[in-house]
Amino acid sequence: MPDLLARLFRRRGGDPGLSCQEMVELVTDYLEGALSPADHARFEAHIAGCEGCTMYLRQMREMLELLGELTTESISPQAEAELLATFRDWKSANGPSA
Repeated sequence: MPDLLARLFRRRGGDPGLSCQEMVELVTDYLEGALSPADHARFEAHIAGCEGCTMYLRQMREMLELLGELTTESISPQAEAELLATFRDWKSANGPSA
């Protein structure tokens, strides 16, 4: 599994564009139209040449379409706490973002 993750999140061929990990970190801003024009162009250039990230973006779009808008009022306090703890744990396990 670590080899798979290393392959998924590496920067290919010295490409000055986005790495796969950077793409994953920016996908929400991309889908919300919140990227700068330069970052938007870098994002689209990356997905144009990366089948894995293209599939990831497609899955994110499908998930959002299926789930609709999730509000704190639509989930139980326990579920909200579990989600927040999971994201907090994930972020601390992956280190600070630069």
